[in-house]
Amino acid sequence: MRRIAAILGSIIFFFVAPFTLAGLVPWWMTRWQVRYPDYAVPLVQVAGAAIALLGTLFLIDSFARFALKGLGTPAPIFPPKHLVVDGLYRYVRNPMYVGVVSAIFGQALMFASPSLAIYGAALWLGFALFVVGYEEPTLREMFGAEYEEFCKNVRAWFPRLTPWRGGSVTTQH
Repeated sequence: MRRIAAILGSIIFFFVAPFTLAGLVPWWMTRWQVRYPDYAVPLVQVAGAAIALLGTLFLIDSFARFALKGLGTPAPIFPPKHLVVDGLYRYVRNPMYVGVVSAIFGQALMFASPSLAIYGAALWLGFALFVVGYEEPTLREMFGAEYEEFCKNVRAWFPRLTPWRGGSVTTQH
């Protein structure tokens, strides 16, 4: 029953938070059109599309892991029961936030939108403050030594080149 609730909760939260931040707001800001064609460089736009797609895939994978392995959601009201340390979490501690910011920066490149790039930077700063002020202390309290070991081995924002193998962490989230 918890797994079904986690899946449904994660789907709902996906549309409430990341879809709004990385989909609706960028659409509202750009209407997904190039407004400054002098700044649009086709190769950069293609790279932006690839970055946006990669960010979206990060999000989907991370949300699925929260529901299926962590037995919870990214939403603080229904947190995971287990610490997730596999998949993209072997490379970076915050793949959801990295995914959202990547999707936004990718769209900024696609649509040659300086305002969207500024929005992405501001959102990244907000995420960083939230992680340091709320998420990390909460996870330390919930998962103790497991989370401490995870933090010692996996960086928060910039991925490792090789996957962390998990050390002595025994549960997955």
